[in-house]
Amino acid sequence: MHRCLALLLACLATAPATAQTLDDRHLTIIPRTAAEAARIAGVLAAPLDFTKAEAFEDKPGGAATVRARDTADAFSLSSANMPFDREMDFKLGNGLFRKTWVASPASTRASDGLGPFYNARACQDCHLKDGRGHPPESAEDGRVSMFLRLSIPGGDTPAEIADYLATLPEPTYGGQLQDLAAPGLAAEGQMAITYTELPVPLADGSIVTLRQPQYAVETPGYGPLHPDTMLSPRVTPQMIGLGLLEAIPAADILAHADPEDADGDGISGRANIVMSVEHGVPMLGRFGLKAGAPTIREQSAAAFAGDMGLSTPLHPEPWGDCTPVETVCRMALHGQEPGLRDGLEVDAQSLDLVTFYARNLAVPARRAVQDPQVLRGKALFHDLQCAACHVPKFVTHRLQNQPEQSFQLIWPHSDLLLHDMGEGLADHRPEARATGTEWRTPPLWGIGLTAQVSGHSYFLHDGRARNLLEAVLWHGGEAQAARDAVIALPKPDRDALIAYLESL
Repeated sequence: MHRCLALLLACLATAPATAQTLDDRHLTIIPRTAAEAARIAGVLAAPLDFTKAEAFEDKPGGAATVRARDTADAFSLSSANMPFDREMDFKLGNGLFRKTWVASPASTRASDGLGPFYNARACQDCHLKDGRGHPPESAEDGRVSMFLRLSIPGGDTPAEIADYLATLPEPTYGGQLQDLAAPGLAAEGQMAITYTELPVPLADGSIVTLRQPQYAVETPGYGPLHPDTMLSPRVTPQMIGLGLLEAIPAADILAHADPEDADGDGISGRANIVMSVEHGVPMLGRFGLKAGAPTIREQSAAAFAGDMGLSTPLHPEPWGDCTPVETVCRMALHGQEPGLRDGLEVDAQSLDLVTFYARNLAVPARRAVQDPQVLRGKALFHDLQCAACHVPKFVTHRLQNQPEQSFQLIWPHSDLLLHDMGEGLADHRPEARATGTEWRTPPLWGIGLTAQVSGHSYFLHDGRARNLLEAVLWHGGEAQAARDAVIALPKPDRDALIAYLESL
């Protein structure tokens, strides 16, 4: 449900100091006027009439929305409102996003420095067609769009962030398992997945079979893992609309937080607050499956380091995620050369271009917004309180230097907050303030085009759900009541709910 802004701002006044002082220093903002704020409150109010679509509902990315293509390139288009003189930056960023890196030494000095341990050779390898990754479908299938995060309990807690859950990288293998390595080196290991089938009976007598995954590390290349190692599987998410999410005012996101469930609806929602690598202060986490990154630039730099072992201004170490124990990795040749690219493998200009590209991958237009079945599904989506976490709409900041994202009514269907999803989806690995059962609400825009773009329909953080209904049936914790209500739906209503999701 849509919460009263005034009430929630009053609640924030009693929250920890960290929640009050979060700002949007990554943006150049033109403050809203009082008249604009009042108009926005009206626009964002929950709908009362479900017999027709709302105004502008067919344009989930506002003026940046592009026409929905019927090809696999539907997620690879630039913001529709991008000025012509900025298109070259998008294309250059796309080229770097698709660029295949090679291990050192190499004759291609502008492309060397990969690894020495890594998960992919290009950003596009994981985010194929800028879409969603998937778990391996067989023992022979590649794992390039999925990996394991690693950590152990311990570490320092930032004094500025309340309720922070400190962890340390796994002592030998670091923060994630790299299953590929430069020539002559052994990879860190291989992710192994086994599944157990779980039947779920529906009220109409049909049965849906879920698959419960278990994860392990096989053939570790540099000794056993620490006995307290926590494993968290991650499938790469789709890339569309990231710049619009980054432009939502932090205060508007925090207005949906209800950590003590003050309104009694059984749904809380908490902000993940992380220490910014670039700005050195606590910031609102927005990106990643547990909202562990505050900005697209920081998320991109972390991926260069962790996924490909490439240095950037934010992570200048040439060995990426390799630990001091992995001496063969740290002593291997790298691509950092004095006088070339600022002495980095990915210099500041390249990082900025990739960030610009990721910021401006456009959201496709909605389909069938006036279809009676879709409208029935929308009504159910609200009746079942799905919209309490998957908040349909926001209005972005007015921005001085980002015309594509400036003052747009957008429909991401996410509050970008952490929610307890229960034991069924738990990875039992904390990340900043996120507990082992909490996940960020994923945006739903574009979800109906997943099969078209990515060639599969696997969902959730590890791709265990093979379709949207399975994804719903995995919901627990704060979403248990909604999940049970879906189980109880007659088939026509259940089909309508899925039709609504597929229209997003």
